[in-house]
Amino acid sequence: MATQSTGQTPKAVATVAPKSAPAKASPQKAAAKMHRRSRSGCFTCRLRRKKCDEGKNQCKACKHLGLKCEYKRPMWWSNNEQRKQQKESIKNIIKHTKLSEKTAPIGTSSAGTPPGLSHSLPTSATYSEATAHTRAPSVDSQSSPGYDFNQPLSYDYHDYQPHIVSPPYDPNPQYQLFPTTPYEVDIKTTRQMFVNDVPTRRDSTISTYSTYQPPPPHPLPSFPEDEWINENIYDTGDMFSAEEGLDFDFFDFSHGAPQASQQALIQVDDCDRPLLDHFIDNVLRLIFPILEVNQHGSARSEVILPALESNRCYLHCCLSVSAIHLKSTRGLQGEQIDSDIMRHRYAAITELCEALKLDANHQQILEATLGMIFFQCSVGRPGDALPDIPWHSHFEAATSLVRKLELPHAMVHNSNAQVHPPFNMTLASWIDILGATMLGRSPQFADTYREKNQSGSTSGLCELMGCEDNMMYLISEIACLDALKAGNGINDMQLCQLIGSLGQSLDTTEVTPESLAWPYSSTGALRPRQLSRNMTSIFRLAARIYLCSLVPHASKADPTMQGLVERFTSSLQLIPHGPDGFDRSIVWPLLIAGSQSTAHSSFRQTLAGRIASLGEHAEFGSFGRMVRLLQEVWCQSDEADRAESGQNVHWRDVMQQKGWDFLLI
Repeated sequence: MATQSTGQTPKAVATVAPKSAPAKASPQKAAAKMHRRSRSGCFTCRLRRKKCDEGKNQCKACKHLGLKCEYKRPMWWSNNEQRKQQKESIKNIIKHTKLSEKTAPIGTSSAGTPPGLSHSLPTSATYSEATAHTRAPSVDSQSSPGYDFNQPLSYDYHDYQPHIVSPPYDPNPQYQLFPTTPYEVDIKTTRQMFVNDVPTRRDSTISTYSTYQPPPPHPLPSFPEDEWINENIYDTGDMFSAEEGLDFDFFDFSHGAPQASQQALIQVDDCDRPLLDHFIDNVLRLIFPILEVNQHGSARSEVILPALESNRCYLHCCLSVSAIHLKSTRGLQGEQIDSDIMRHRYAAITELCEALKLDANHQQILEATLGMIFFQCSVGRPGDALPDIPWHSHFEAATSLVRKLELPHAMVHNSNAQVHPPFNMTLASWIDILGATMLGRSPQFADTYREKNQSGSTSGLCELMGCEDNMMYLISEIACLDALKAGNGINDMQLCQLIGSLGQSLDTTEVTPESLAWPYSSTGALRPRQLSRNMTSIFRLAARIYLCSLVPHASKADPTMQGLVERFTSSLQLIPHGPDGFDRSIVWPLLIAGSQSTAHSSFRQTLAGRIASLGEHAEFGSFGRMVRLLQEVWCQSDEADRAESGQNVHWRDVMQQKGWDFLLI
């Protein structure tokens, strides 16, 4: 176990094994120890503990035995259980090959016979002129466990008959040309991440597609070689959403185009490695849930991991957030965990200030600054009392960087659908619009959103946080009106006219009730577009409630206001709840609607049920802070209602009274 020291420097990525005192050994053992294994042999031979001749493309041993020769690190190498399975599979292949060599002669080869579905394409010499190898049930299919497509073709009479596609031979001519089980194709996606060249996390997903059809009463026609494989099986355009095609390359990420390699090498001190592991395993999935739905894996591979590799300030920010999450979820107390939080928080601020002095690497500085603001929304309890810089102070620095990089200008003038919005500008816009409502100010880039709304172009907000862009632009306009009213820069007549105008703008965004439905399909797959429509409806109703609250002498007891709150409560039924739901993505709408609910409103009961379904997750991050704020608002407002004072309790006033500086998004 590594011990922590105050002046510790980052260690190299490579892991060095501990050394022990040399012991005397026999000459035979000494000679054996002098032998050094080759690290450039194929992974198949290394798994078999056999010498590899390191032949180009394919070594002789793998070629002779019909094994898949892999020089690139395979997915199963880093998992002990999968290593065992791979070893057993290789043994079965070798046994089958040896048996085939003894029992049947090898026929002549022909390139005209279509290959079977396999992990690597064999040469034409692999196939027999008189036989054809059909597709078989897939590797991980439940109907055929343990099957391996890399096994060589067998020419046993009992396995294949001339001109018959599938084994075994059946005297019934109706089934001669069909396999006994349906065709299936498994598409397996695996991601492996390494820290200090040590595997830390491995994610894999498997999608199974079946092509079963009832057998027709006539023989199958012969297929040309190029048309043998059904292209529809490999059509991945709608793989994750059968009804909705998604753009998997939507944002312009600051780290450039996605890299083919899924490995990340992150330099971190030994004492901080548990924090990094905890961040990757437990915190990372909480940060961008909607982006993960719309672009599976992009939050990890294109946003966070590249930044952890190249941006030390960003790394310290993530380690501090990881320590906060550990403290709150596991109830850790004491100086050590608080020291970890403050140490990395201070290191992040220090490196940020140094980078600002150099006036260089503006993208990295902006990336780290936005991370320091936004990541806090996913972790921590409302009562965390450790000193920190307010989020809006960080955002002032972020605003300066955004303007220095000319991101608003680029977003306005690049309205072409082919131009991808900058990810950092989209994240800054999300914080800017909803954060402005927290402070009662106008958004910093309100003019940019107004131009974008007029041009009808996207900023990527829908893909990032779930609400359609035009709705977020209108919320920005309402925030401007709220700031204008708070500054007494408008009289009541003008205020009512502007409220009516914005209400009409909200009317133009309304959708038919038929377009709103449960976001999961009948097969259990989440439909991202439908989820976005449902979330936009929630934000639209919250925007109406927010707008109505600006009416002079508005009261939450007004029938119009209560009607909107009830409609909001009904719309919540279309948002999945629970730990795997999306309640934590609608914190701002819940705050706006909840602040206008009465003691007997169904909203409060509905929210209590959703809190219960979230369990302990309801206590952390922005959701936990929102619940704590609403409880205090309800306590004060219900007391005012009982006293019949007619006083309206505003949630911003309660935050100011309590000294809370929350960013509830």
